[in-house]
Amino acid sequence: MQLSSLLQRFNEPETLKMAKLGREMRAKGIDVIDLSLGEPDFDTPQHIKEAAKKAIDENWSHYPPVAGYMDLRQTICDKLQRDNTLIYTPENIIVSTGAKQSIANVILALLNAGDEVVIPTPYWVTYSALAQMACSKVVFIHTTADTGYKVTAAALERALTHHTKLFIFSSPCNPTGAVYTKEELKILVDVFKKYPDVYILSDEIYEYINFTGNPHYSIAQFEALKERVIVVNGLSKGFAMTGWRLGYMAAPLPLAKACEKIQGQFTSGANTIAQRAAIAALQQSFVPTKTMVSAFAQRRAKVSAWLQQMPELIGAIPDGAFYIFPYIKKYLGKKYNEETMHNATDLCMYILNEAKVSTVTGSAFGNADCMRISFANSMENVEEGLNRIKHALSKLH
Repeated sequence: MQLSSLLQRFNEPETLKMAKLGREMRAKGIDVIDLSLGEPDFDTPQHIKEAAKKAIDENWSHYPPVAGYMDLRQTICDKLQRDNTLIYTPENIIVSTGAKQSIANVILALLNAGDEVVIPTPYWVTYSALAQMACSKVVFIHTTADTGYKVTAAALERALTHHTKLFIFSSPCNPTGAVYTKEELKILVDVFKKYPDVYILSDEIYEYINFTGNPHYSIAQFEALKERVIVVNGLSKGFAMTGWRLGYMAAPLPLAKACEKIQGQFTSGANTIAQRAAIAALQQSFVPTKTMVSAFAQRRAKVSAWLQQMPELIGAIPDGAFYIFPYIKKYLGKKYNEETMHNATDLCMYILNEAKVSTVTGSAFGNADCMRISFANSMENVEEGLNRIKHALSKLH
C-alpha cells in the first residue's frame, strides 16, 4: 500500500506510546504504575456532569455552529476578562475538539511550506509534529535548567529571522512546569516588537495548575502584541475533562475566521453536550479545581523530597502543571546485566520493564538528557512509583 509521505514527517507521540505499553502490560496482569500521561486522576466535577445530563434531556443533539455556541463563546470571553483581563468578543473565539485541534487550526491557517516556526525546548510533543505536517521549518531554542527552562531575550533574538512566522510556547510548561512571570514575558515582548510579522501562540492549558501563589499572566496581556497573540486553552487539565475533548482559542479576527473555515472542513463544531457542560465549568464553582490543585501541590512536595534523595538526578521543582523533568545524564552509559542505558529512551524502557513504572523519554520533548515523570496519579501510586524508580536506578552500575 502506498501511503502518504506526510506520515514520514512525524512519529507517534511518545506520551501515548508509553501509556499504550503500560496498558498492554496491565492487560496481561502486570502491576504497572502510570506516571506517563498528563491526565488528572480526578473525575469531572458533579455540577459539570449535571449540566451535561440536562443538555441531553433538553435535546442539545443537533449540529452546532462550527465556531461553537454563541453563549459558550461569550462565556469564554467573560472568563478571559475575569481571569486574565483580556477583552475579546465572541467573534474572536473558536471552540474546538480539544486544545490540540485549536493548535492545528492555527498552524494550518498561518503557515506555508518553508515558513519558520520557533519553539523553545523542552516543548510539548505535538507542536513540532503539527508544524512538520504543514511543511514548515522548525527552529528550536534550547533552554536549560540554569534558566528555569525559560527562553531568554538573547536566545529569542538569535532564533528569530525574517522567515519566522510563528513562535509557540506554553506557560505553565509541559513538560518542565516552568511558569513565566510578567517581568520575564515583558523581556520577550520587547524582542517581538522588532519582528512585527511574527505571531505568538500561547498555550495556557495548565493555567489553573499553578503553585507560585501568583496569578497566571498571559503574553496577550501586553497591548503591543495583542493583535499577534493566539491564546489556546481548554478544559482538560483544570477541570478534569480530558475525555470531553473541549478546547478553545482566542485570536485576532482574521485568523479566527480562517480557523473557523479550516475547522469546518475537518470536524465542524465541537461536541454539543461538551459545549453545554463547558459553560457550567467556566461559570460555576471552582472549588473542585482548587481541591484538585491542592492535591497536586501535596504530591509536588513528595516529588521534591524524593528528588533530594536522588543525588544523581538533577531536577527543578515545577512552578506549574504536574510533571517533573529531571536531568538523567549521570545514568547514561550505565548497565543492568548486559543492558546499557545509551539514552533517555533506553532508561525509560528499563524503568518500565524493571520497575513496572511508565514514564516518558525526554527525547520526545526535545531534551534527550531528561525524562518526564507525571504526578497526576494518586499519592499512593506516586509514592510507590517513585520508590520503584529509585530501586531500579540503584541497580545500574
